[in-house]
This record gives sequence, structure tokens and C-alpha cells, in this order.
Amino acid sequence: MVDISNKIRTHRTAVAEAFVKASNRAVEMAFTGKLPKGEAISVAKVSAIQAAKMTSSLIPYCHQVRLTNIDVSFESADEGIRVIASASAIDRTGVEMEALVAAAVAALTLYDMLKSVEAGIEICSIKLVSKFGGISDFSEPLERQLRAGVVVISDSVYCGRRSDTSGVSIVNRLSELGMNVVHYSVLPDDEERIANELIRLCDQEMLDIVFTTGGTGIGPRDRTPEATANVIERELEGVAEAMRSYGIERTPLASLSRAKVGVRGSTIIINLPGSERAVNESLNAILPWVLHAITMLTGEHSKLHSP
Repeated sequence: MVDISNKIRTHRTAVAEAFVKASNRAVEMAFTGKLPKGEAISVAKVSAIQAAKMTSSLIPYCHQVRLTNIDVSFESADEGIRVIASASAIDRTGVEMEALVAAAVAALTLYDMLKSVEAGIEICSIKLVSKFGGISDFSEPLERQLRAGVVVISDSVYCGRRSDTSGVSIVNRLSELGMNVVHYSVLPDDEERIANELIRLCDQEMLDIVFTTGGTGIGPRDRTPEATANVIERELEGVAEAMRSYGIERTPLASLSRAKVGVRGSTIIINLPGSERAVNESLNAILPWVLHAITMLTGEHSKLHSP
């Protein structure tokens, strides 16, 4: 199976469709409950719901998802019956297979119940109509390449006693997303120096986004959140909580993070933890959807809020 541990839970939906070709007479019998085997539409709906809940058992590489809804409807059409199945869940992976399985089994059930009154019934198609809720649905192409900065905050790295790995990880992740990382620096755990650097990167360098790494804990020298709080004009509490919530699912130590996220002018500042693993987990929690904030800051029209 594909490992989906790093994905975040979102509300995922999918709609699938199947078409059963049959004569108008057979279709009418199905909808009026006059088939020898009984109420075809009701039985097909129940079988579809049952099948959707069993998808991970039927399809080997499908993950188990906690379905929150399955709905199946039937439409009389020229030369057949159209099956529309929808599925939803709040989970780390999509529900298109559940919707497809529901549509397929509903079609097979109709086939089974119609075959006694008509030969030559055909299941013509099974297809995915739509799906929504994956992380790509919460990000949008930006009009320009973003300019980013990374500030490593660590006494030991600054003094050369330890090599930086967390800052390098941030640079690599941002570069993979197509951002231009124009600034990388290392500072000691000094609140005033941190604040001054953040102000310079926001007000003079006019960067779009700045990531710090380190100094977010409760050690005697951990002052990054305080420096950030003195610099930002508006706090984005939800982004920091998203990182903590994601981290807590993996280690309870994540609850000790005091990371701040906020906006100064047109720049977003995001505090990340100091360890490479915690940095990557935090980035998994917020990238790429957090970049939507850039669109909001610049006042550009957002497709995410379009009807």
C-alpha cells in the first residue's frame, strides 16, 4: 500500500456514475417494483451502500476510510438506468474508489434483477464524475514566483558546534515548490537580533514569506516566538495550531511548541521547530495550502472561493 501517513485529513467527496442498458419495458418494471425478484431500485441501493463500506476488502491496495456518507440515486433514461453514487469522508485519502464500487455494484445488482425478464442487458459504463478534497484542491497557481527566506536560530549552529540540517530541509522543500529562496542566514538565540532580522527581511527585502527554525520550545534561550510576536502585525493562530495538531498525532512533544505565525506588511512569517524531523512534519501540515495566504495578502482574485 502507499503510505499516506504524511497527508492531512480533509473533507473528501467523490461522485461516480454507471449506466445499465435495458429496454423501456424492463426499466419501467424496475422502477415500479414489478420484477420477479422484487424491488430492484431499493435492493440495488442497499447493495451499493454495503459494497462501498467494503471497498478496502474488495480492492487490495485501497486504504480503509471512515465514510461519513454514501448516497445512491437512480434515473430513468433512454434505453436504460443511470446510477449516481456519491461518497464522502474526512480522511487522509480520497473516496473515489468507494463511489466507483458503489456505482458498479448497484449496476450489477440491477443486472441480476433484470436478467429474468430481458436478455442482452449491458453495463455500458462506470466512470468517475468528480472528486474534491485532496490537498491540491486547496492550493492554486500563483501569478509569480515567490521570494522566500530561511532563518536558522541556534546558538550551537551559529558558533559552529553543530551543522544545520533543519534550515537546509526548509530550503529544499521550498525549492521543490518552485519558490526562489533568496535569503538564508544563521543567528544565535538572541531576541533582539532575531526581531531585527525579521523586520529587515519584511520591510527592506520585501520577501513574500520567511521561515524560521529553532527557538520555539521552553528552554532558557528559546525566544523566537517572543521576537516574532513583537514584529508581526496580525497573528495567524490557525496555521500554528495546524502544525501543532499534526505534530501531536505523531509525538506528544509537539504540544510543547510555542511557534508563532503572522503577517508583517505583505510578508508571512512562520516559526518552525528546530529539529529536522519536526520541521518536515510542520511543513507537511501546512504546504502548499498556506501559500493561499499570499493571494489573500496581495488582494488577488482567488479561485478557491469561487462558486
